[in-house]
Amino acid sequence: MAAGPSVTYRSRRRRRRRALRRALLSATVAGCVLAVSGGWIGLRGWEARGHLINAAALAGDLSDQVMAGDTEQARRTLVALQGQAAGAHDVTTGPAWWTAAHVPYAGRDVAAVRAIAASIDDLAGDAFPALIGLDPSDLLPTGGKLNLAALREAAPAFASADEVVQRVRTRLDAVPAADLLPPIRDAIQALRAQIERLSALTSAGHQGTALLPELLGADGPRTYLLLLQNLAESRSTGGIFGAYAVVQTDHGQITMTNRGAGGDLQQFPAPVLPLDAATKALYTDRIGVYPADVNLTPDFPTAAQLFREMYRQRTGVTVDGVLATDPVALSYLLGAIGPVPMAGQPTLTAANAVGTLLSDPYQQIASEDDRHDYFAASVLAVFDALTHRSTDPRTVLAALDRAAGERRVLFWSARPAEQAALAGTELAGVLPQQEPVPGVGVFLNDGSGSKLDYYLTHSATLSVGDCRGDGRRELSLHLTLGSTAPATGLPAAVTGLGLAGDPDTARIVTYLFSPAHGSLVDAKLDGVPVPLGSGTDHGRQVGVVSLDIPPGRSRVLDVNLLAPAVPSNTARLWLTPGVAPWNTHINPAPACAQ
Repeated sequence: MAAGPSVTYRSRRRRRRRALRRALLSATVAGCVLAVSGGWIGLRGWEARGHLINAAALAGDLSDQVMAGDTEQARRTLVALQGQAAGAHDVTTGPAWWTAAHVPYAGRDVAAVRAIAASIDDLAGDAFPALIGLDPSDLLPTGGKLNLAALREAAPAFASADEVVQRVRTRLDAVPAADLLPPIRDAIQALRAQIERLSALTSAGHQGTALLPELLGADGPRTYLLLLQNLAESRSTGGIFGAYAVVQTDHGQITMTNRGAGGDLQQFPAPVLPLDAATKALYTDRIGVYPADVNLTPDFPTAAQLFREMYRQRTGVTVDGVLATDPVALSYLLGAIGPVPMAGQPTLTAANAVGTLLSDPYQQIASEDDRHDYFAASVLAVFDALTHRSTDPRTVLAALDRAAGERRVLFWSARPAEQAALAGTELAGVLPQQEPVPGVGVFLNDGSGSKLDYYLTHSATLSVGDCRGDGRRELSLHLTLGSTAPATGLPAAVTGLGLAGDPDTARIVTYLFSPAHGSLVDAKLDGVPVPLGSGTDHGRQVGVVSLDIPPGRSRVLDVNLLAPAVPSNTARLWLTPGVAPWNTHINPAPACAQ
């Protein structure tokens, strides 16, 4: 039986009332959440706003006090912070806020505010109490020695605090900030920046207190190689291992006993360690024969083990690990520890270290042996200043964190348990074989036998493209490499072998790594299709393109790639650190599931 007109009318009227109620509810919620610091309509919103503003200021003060070791003042600040954080958390929890967080459009702003409140509450309740009373200076040597007992005592607190900080960091990173109201977006971004700084301390503290006692000889003397990468002659991890120093540790005491140049080890008649077929296909036997070529691969454990074996065969000494850094990282440290005098050479400072170590010696020191000795002496001088001077732990830890984040500090341990503990950290220098975010590698190797890479400039844009039917994601890489070298006047010590033909032209052999379980599709060099070749390294497809870059010119390489089916809307770049900083940009896209 058909419904009559009055029934149909009443049904339509009920539907219109329901639609109106939904619209009014959405409008009400949207109006109640206008900003974190710009004003909300409604009593509860204003309460949360006040608590969050006060808590954010107190959290910043507390971070500074913890880093400065001002325990008494930090405890007072913590009490105030916990009160404000608890108030914000109470206001932004409960059925009303949960419901509001699930309203379309406006709900994402409500959810973001809840994430801010919950994050500050976690920091105040769990992270900061563990950090108060710890002395960051315990992570640094004094008089050439670290206090291993203090490190071990601090380990549980750092581990606890770091677990909370990383959890908060993950929560905030999951908030899609781009579509939030501007004041809320600004609050999320400001809190993320604070968490990044705090994460540098807790991560360094966690890793340091867990590993340093054993690394520094708590269970007996250790011997390490400290390598200085010469960025003027590029290799995938940074530059050739131009100089080294031998570091010995014993119950926290740190000393340097020897120094030399990588070239002193000379060529070997055959690879010093077995090389698998994939490694030989990509890098040839040179990677195991020439000390300057062990880091043609970006995999630092491979390079470290090869150099360690070369050193053992030449000296009879088997070291317990290998640490590598570069002059840019030294410049960061010099900014924290102050100028370091050099006998017969200019004083090293944060401002001049890179040019003084990578350019001036080729103009002013005639002998190659003397240059190598100067490189090694510079490492010794900066290391000695770091281990013996009284410095501000905040600035030193920040410098080390910056260098490690740029892959300018790498470490490999010969002891499997210690190496496993480094897995997943930037220090390990390993591209992950499983990654939630697709990573594309761009690794540069000098092919001209010169020191022209001091003048190299580089930029890279990685764009996330369309989703294929099988779930794989298209990626496009736009890479520009340039040279600021003068057209004439460079000495032979800089132009070197001139393998590009023109002695002032840099030849860069570029290794392009696909995402893990992804692939390379095709490439164009300056708009012209170019073959990529084919190889594999640690589960990634690798293509190789050689670029000749004359002075004052640049070359453009465009590469299309495929990423595996992963629920990510962004991507990551893995890059060879150079003298000049990379100019990079990532263009995300909606996730395939959307």
